[in-house]
Amino acid sequence: MSDTITTPDGVTIYFKDWGPRDAPIIFFHHGWPLSADDWDNQILFFLHHGFRVIAHDRRGHGRSTQTSTGNDMDTYTADLIALTDALDLKNAIHVGHSTGGGEVARYAARAKPGRVSKVVLISSVPPIMLKSAKNPGGLPIEVFDGFRAALAANRAQFYVDVASGPFYGFNRPGAKVSQGVIDNWWRQGMMGGAKAHYDCIKAFSETDFTDDLKKIAVPALVMHGDDDQVVPYADAGPLSAKLLKNAKLKTYKGYPHGMATIHADVINPDLLAFVKS
Repeated sequence: MSDTITTPDGVTIYFKDWGPRDAPIIFFHHGWPLSADDWDNQILFFLHHGFRVIAHDRRGHGRSTQTSTGNDMDTYTADLIALTDALDLKNAIHVGHSTGGGEVARYAARAKPGRVSKVVLISSVPPIMLKSAKNPGGLPIEVFDGFRAALAANRAQFYVDVASGPFYGFNRPGAKVSQGVIDNWWRQGMMGGAKAHYDCIKAFSETDFTDDLKKIAVPALVMHGDDDQVVPYADAGPLSAKLLKNAKLKTYKGYPHGMATIHADVINPDLLAFVKS
């Protein structure tokens, strides 16, 4: 079976689809600027528990086409609809981290009936990250302008700084730093396209997912660490949980943005319990 599809605008989307065809489906959506590989731990965990696991590389990321256009949340969602239609996925559980959580929210709000059974948002960007009169607790545009400037000036060094600093909380006193985790984050990031990653900063910071969240009626789990230095907790997890019709918020004291990687021993069993509930 092929591990790629081609979208209507000619973009190749890479995906992994492992496990029994008739098993319950979990679809994982990665964060910026990473790839499906960011879910390796979860993929192996859920394969061991008898699930069919799917994860794709968003356009411009990983092994998918390094696109110069379409690097926005509506196009990401259209790509996802094309992929889930091609695989004819029914009753799938969609799990998104960070930017991937925004993708899950928009997809679940627009998916055909019967496609989505549950959603999980982990350290996710909804409802909206950018500070405004309507969202006074958000981050100012200068933060994201800084990301863009750093990426344009020296993307390779910027990605080292993100992975070794705030993403996993490795900049906190007493943090147990993993060089392998840092290197793997950098590897994934540098596989993608600079233009797509630059554009995606606007997509993850300025897209308003409020209406998407309100439309989602399936059971939802919102998981967020209260020491998230990338997507601050107070303006994300609790607000998303309130907007969703049928959501549970689970807060992780002291956990960072990349908690699914460095605290997989806690996150995976919690995910499994929700999936099986």
